[in-house]
Amino acid sequence: MKHFKLAALTGALLLALQAHAAPVSGIDFTNFDKSVRVQDDIYLHTNGTWVKNTAIPDDKPYWGAFFELREESLKRSRKILEAAAANKSATGDERKIGDFYTSYMDEVTIEKRGTTPVKPLLARIDQINTPADVVRYMGEVQPNPGPQPMNISVEINPKDSTHYFPGAGQGGLALPDRDYYLIDDARFVAARTAYQTYLTRLFTLTGEKDAEAQARAVIALETALAKAQWSKVENRDPLKTYNKLNVAALQKLSPGFDWAVFLEASGFGKVAEVDLAQPSYATELGKLIQSQPVAVWRAYFKAHQLDAVARLLPKDFSDASFQFHSVALSGTPKEPPRWQRAVTAADWGLGEAVGKEYVAQYFPAEYKARMQELVGNLMKAYAQSIEQLTWMTPETKKAAENKLAHYALKIGYPDKWRDYSALEIKPDDLFGNYQRAAQFEYKRELARLNEPVDRTEWGMTPQTVNAYYNPAQNEIVFPAAILQPPFFNMAADDAANYGAIGAVIGHEISHGFDDQGSHFDAVGNLNDWWTPEDRQRFTALTDKLVAQYNAYEPLPGQHVNGQLTLGENIADNSGLQVAYKAYHLALGGKTAPVIDGLTGDQRFFLAFAQVWRGKVRDAYQLQLIKSDPHSPGRYRAIGATENNDAFYSAFDVKPTDKMYKAPEQRIHIW
Repeated sequence: MKHFKLAALTGALLLALQAHAAPVSGIDFTNFDKSVRVQDDIYLHTNGTWVKNTAIPDDKPYWGAFFELREESLKRSRKILEAAAANKSATGDERKIGDFYTSYMDEVTIEKRGTTPVKPLLARIDQINTPADVVRYMGEVQPNPGPQPMNISVEINPKDSTHYFPGAGQGGLALPDRDYYLIDDARFVAARTAYQTYLTRLFTLTGEKDAEAQARAVIALETALAKAQWSKVENRDPLKTYNKLNVAALQKLSPGFDWAVFLEASGFGKVAEVDLAQPSYATELGKLIQSQPVAVWRAYFKAHQLDAVARLLPKDFSDASFQFHSVALSGTPKEPPRWQRAVTAADWGLGEAVGKEYVAQYFPAEYKARMQELVGNLMKAYAQSIEQLTWMTPETKKAAENKLAHYALKIGYPDKWRDYSALEIKPDDLFGNYQRAAQFEYKRELARLNEPVDRTEWGMTPQTVNAYYNPAQNEIVFPAAILQPPFFNMAADDAANYGAIGAVIGHEISHGFDDQGSHFDAVGNLNDWWTPEDRQRFTALTDKLVAQYNAYEPLPGQHVNGQLTLGENIADNSGLQVAYKAYHLALGGKTAPVIDGLTGDQRFFLAFAQVWRGKVRDAYQLQLIKSDPHSPGRYRAIGATENNDAFYSAFDVKPTDKMYKAPEQRIHIW
């Protein structure tokens, strides 16, 4: 698109003008609630007026700083996609992303084709007549959207991070977590009732007989799967979930599950070993395959196939999916505009093709340079923190310093873009586009099996408002879309940037040293480099953090799961500590200016608190409590801050203040 260079030039001009202006505080005072003292609740002090006056949009389950940026990212991507769709002379990736978007927006063609696209898939399920057929089908449909009771994929070998390896694990539940099936809380009962209604509707729309009875049978089978599954907390343990087994051992473990058939059907027929995440689940799954009537498995597979593609089918199917997933499970009363769903779909199918255009328009080179400076200071500060630890022995400190020294950094966008030339996209075939995109990605991953790891690859697209740490590659990654206010502001003073994006950087660095990442060494191998004494001291500290977050109660009777959220809470705690040290490194011994009546340290903590402003619908909050490893935003702001000594100095926090913790009770990890 010929306007890309002009857009980038305009951004550079704006930055040049900003460089000559006095720095701003980066703090949005319009959101403050001055009736709440910062010493009592930094979250409500900083965000209270926003919380009081902001309604969650009817088409969203949540709203806040992260989600405002995601909305902006969607709008930017929409411009890119609509321009591509309108450009009749477009070729290559531009043509593909335009055609994908067009196919999603073409409701007339979708309605005209009705259920024709899905009929061959349902007919394939009707051919399942034996337990062996159940396993074979499960393997065949691995490329398709939607989870199966057993999933297999290509992952980085946890014990050899230089090569890819097959990994298998549990799945196949439509409700957000196993607790939704197993607990008789009224909220979970309501979700199960809504699921029954949804499945009955799907079966009725496709002309299935005994729709209601089939729906009940599917839920009963999923309940049996849920009973066999490991909890989210168990699945966080990288040692417990690493189980490399050869095919003979897999078969012995779960004799009711024909692994040779499954591996062959899924394209993994030549592998000798598999990393099986949950061995006991595989045993129980094999029993269920043998004990459950094949007719029930057929109903189950049809239900999941229809659920996976309902949004690609005519309005009756799409509406049923929305009523279940959004209204019943998330409490969201209104359908989002179709263009947003189309953008999300294009991101899923051709994410880096969209991202390449996004970066050209919206990510000036100056942003990357400023981020590299911030990351550099964060890394220096983290190295100092390791050196100054009082609870870690010199031997383990040396290994920790070595791991930190080997961190890789990715900012903005990949150096090498994905090649989509083999992917066929048609402007009038949404269903086919999804199938081909899924097959394309599956084949791309399968081709890498046992090959050297591509360390240039990204796990997120540039237009994603997020960041991540990858333990297998020991890398921290910051997509372009998160590098905007309130996280990152080129016009703002350092205090705000270190309190916001600096804490995010510190958070991601800290993941390499949390309760999961700390089991991986400097090159990304699952290799415990700690002494037993150091691990014991570390666990004693993190147990205190578990207890702190267990006390938070976002919904009546539903507390934060401090064990499920431990990794993120460690990263928040340590990230804020290290970001503060990095901020003072950036000051170089100088006194920070007072801006808008606030000292540098005060702006640092207020900037951290303001990025966590948000509101969540109760139904969606319940989902997050059960399945999300992150604590709710309010508790992320409060929980990390009240453990930071500098917060007490910045705001003169006294023992009589609500956020006060005695010095010996404050949790300092890294």
